[in-house]
Amino acid sequence: MTSRTAPPASSPSASPNTRTTTPTRRVVDATTRMLHWLMALCFTGAYLTADGERWRLVHVTLGYTLAGLVVARLLWGMFGPRPVRLSVLWRKLQGLPAWGKTLAAVRSPAALHATWRPGQNLLMALAIALILALVVPLTLSGYAVWDDWAGEWLEEVHEFFGNTLLCVVLTHIGLLALLSVLRRKNQALPMLTGRVPGPGPDLAPRNHAALAALVLACVIAFWAWQWNAAPPAPAGTNAHQSENAPNRYGIRHDKKHDD
Repeated sequence: MTSRTAPPASSPSASPNTRTTTPTRRVVDATTRMLHWLMALCFTGAYLTADGERWRLVHVTLGYTLAGLVVARLLWGMFGPRPVRLSVLWRKLQGLPAWGKTLAAVRSPAALHATWRPGQNLLMALAIALILALVVPLTLSGYAVWDDWAGEWLEEVHEFFGNTLLCVVLTHIGLLALLSVLRRKNQALPMLTGRVPGPGPDLAPRNHAALAALVLACVIAFWAWQWNAAPPAPAGTNAHQSENAPNRYGIRHDKKHDD
């Protein structure tokens, strides 16, 4: 009598309904990401509304917000988790002089490739440091222009720092794009999702989502307060309104005082 052996039972992993998930690990917490994107939003909005009186309140509000966010980022860099500490950024910047000497001594493509790899992170750190540093004179000069401390030369100073910061931001974005092509991996994605694919421990063990929500709530509350505190535009205002009739943004179109 011929015996029939039963087919082996399929394991759960072999089931067609089973989905394999790629492991990921968190490298950027929610608070750092929130500060980053709010700063990017404020600078972009402030730069686009820099010209003209119509959007002056928006420009000033976004400038104040940017300054506050930089202060919050510096505090987060002093008291936050280790990966976002300013001390980590400073240690990277300390390697720039030695890397510059190595780059100057390059004599072959192979040596250039070997030198370029460690320089990528150094250049990224330099761009971040310059962005944080340039916001200080940018907002101070903007406040001086808004409060009418001096003549038109202050406006030129403010515009100079704004254009310089724009150049650094564009360089930062260009470097991210270049690294994404060279490494064949989206280098901006971790700042969106906070995670990167691959096994291993989280570099950011805690997400700090509640603190990120608090930062966003404070920014929105400040924007609402700025709008509600702005003086309403007087009835019948037009392009020829005088200095004694400020618009909703608190701007006087004519700086000449009546005798």
